[in-house]
Amino acid sequence: MRPVPIPPELVKILRQHIDEYGTGEDGRLFRSERGGVIGSTAYTEVWQEARKLAFTPAQVASPLTRRPYDLRHAAVSLWLNAGVSAPDVAERAGHSVDVLLRVYAKCLDGHKDVANKRIGDALTV
Repeated sequence: MRPVPIPPELVKILRQHIDEYGTGEDGRLFRSERGGVIGSTAYTEVWQEARKLAFTPAQVASPLTRRPYDLRHAAVSLWLNAGVSAPDVAERAGHSVDVLLRVYAKCLDGHKDVANKRIGDALTV
């Protein structure tokens, strides 16, 4: 286990979920009907059905969040593009900074003007 800092909004959602559904004996949030580990095939089946309910047919046919793991990539990309520091994003994602930047540097986009302003501001102080 490792601590993962999360924003207060997500803490509220997590606490509501635990209040409503509890946790398994081992502390898991999501468990099978008998309290055990949920198999990957069950996740995949539920995920595919959820995509059909949440997306348009064109989105379902696209690679958009084809796998649950794609949400992790989306979250890390969001954090980086929101300006969260690479060391903080790496800690939250469970990566080293080296791995984080090697994998996600290509998703950083549209920050040249912001970077230039920050550098300029730092030079004028």
